[in-house]
Amino acid sequence: MGTSAVTGKPWSRRDFLLNGAALLAFGWGSPPAHPTRTTLRLTTNWYAQAEHGGFYQALATGIYARYGLEVEIRMGGTGVNVVQLLAGGATDFVLGSSADALAALQAGIPLVTVAAFFQKDPQCLLAHPGMGYSHLQDLRGKPIWVSAGANLTYWPFLRAKFGFSDAQKRPYISSLAPFLLDKSSAQQGYVTAEPFRVRQEGGFDPVVFLLADYGYSPYATTLETTRRFIEQQPEQVQKFVAASIEGWQSYLEDPRPGNRLIQQDNPDMSEALLAYSHQALKDYSLLTSGDAATLGIGAMTPERWQRYFEDVVALQIVEPRLDVEQAYSLDFLPLS
Repeated sequence: MGTSAVTGKPWSRRDFLLNGAALLAFGWGSPPAHPTRTTLRLTTNWYAQAEHGGFYQALATGIYARYGLEVEIRMGGTGVNVVQLLAGGATDFVLGSSADALAALQAGIPLVTVAAFFQKDPQCLLAHPGMGYSHLQDLRGKPIWVSAGANLTYWPFLRAKFGFSDAQKRPYISSLAPFLLDKSSAQQGYVTAEPFRVRQEGGFDPVVFLLADYGYSPYATTLETTRRFIEQQPEQVQKFVAASIEGWQSYLEDPRPGNRLIQQDNPDMSEALLAYSHQALKDYSLLTSGDAATLGIGAMTPERWQRYFEDVVALQIVEPRLDVEQAYSLDFLPLS
């Protein structure tokens, strides 16, 4: 069975040097070659949580080992640029989204998405009950606590489709306090986490607007690697995708093995939040709706990639000259 990092495990000096070498991949040279390795390294997009459950499940239950893979999971987190780590050769796979893939393509980074585990992006807006907010457009003109990253992801969508304005934005500081104090306000969040935290800290269930239900269409929790790694180790990519799909299928059925590893990596993750998040994954059909409903977990289609690309071009987030087909590969999915 593979190994997993633990909270606070520092990057080795070698990995820091490789991470620094990522600068070469941003136009000043080629990323280092990937030698045949016995351990595949996955870096997640945040601290260990249920949103990564399928990967931890595949590790905990021996699914990766059954495919002949030795896998190490390393947590992302504040200040960790997973694309730089990938480009610099410090990791073999990272978790991202359609938005990340197109941003990398525009920057000339040879990142390729090989599977999409969340058919719906869990991004949502939370509002106070009893304020008459029954539709997303009801938040037009209200203060909304959002991160800077929203400017290149969902905020242009809200502005164009629902008439939101930049004057509404308030700086989100990873705290619920400003939102809880202002009943007229809304706040960004994930449907798998923030509603639970509002209930715990504020004592009420917020109104939840899942942006995917209003037309926001990126894939999320995508599995990304480099084109070089695909060319050099296609069998490893194939096995890792297949095993991760099995891991997610197993996690949805019984998350306990994966949750134990999640808590090992992230002791701050409570059992109550893990249980809530696991149920939210199922209630919102994050993994099993959309393309996955007919093609299975991890599925992607060219049609959906093209539709999302056209949406973000119209929003002037990416350039129309891009070849969106370079951002993904269907070659490693079971029914492609």
